[in-house]
Amino acid sequence: MVSLETPVCDFGAPAVDFSLPGVDGKRWTLAQCAGERGLLVMFICNHCPYVKAVINRIVRDTRELLLSGIKSVAIMSNDTADYPEDSFENMQKLARDLDFPFPYLLDETQQVAQAYGAVCTPDFFGYNADLTLQYRGRLDASRKETAPDDARRDLFEAMKQIALTAQGPREQIPSMGCSIKWKNEV
Repeated sequence: MVSLETPVCDFGAPAVDFSLPGVDGKRWTLAQCAGERGLLVMFICNHCPYVKAVINRIVRDTRELLLSGIKSVAIMSNDTADYPEDSFENMQKLARDLDFPFPYLLDETQQVAQAYGAVCTPDFFGYNADLTLQYRGRLDASRKETAPDDARRDLFEAMKQIALTAQGPREQIPSMGCSIKWKNEV
């Protein structure tokens, strides 16, 4: 397992359009996922210990962000042949078991992850209502272990600020996680 940190936020970069199958049986596009005040695009997977440490917080925060007009979408881009825990069927099970308040999409070709420049799971991209990038940081202080309950909610606070001002915080701490499992990687 390779641990990576996300790059610094490229403020103003436009969200990349996509059309991907969701665990709910629908195809989802960027426009269908966007909220009135913004969109959180998350690259996650089922097997990564970093994601497992925060998945309940992701569900909590994305549910609360809906009240601020921010919708979310999760995209799984790992090579499922080498990582069967990330299979579409297991994605469906995880989304159902945790009652995801967002679409969970499969990026089988990995082209969407490449277009976004996603490097790890979790990797968070916070966009404003104009779908320009305002946040590329961590969820909170969690790593492979869940942070204390009173840890600052970096992502949640940033997305609330974006909903109110259309601008993300200038100071952002990178997210850290397992590398995306690219196909044909040596």
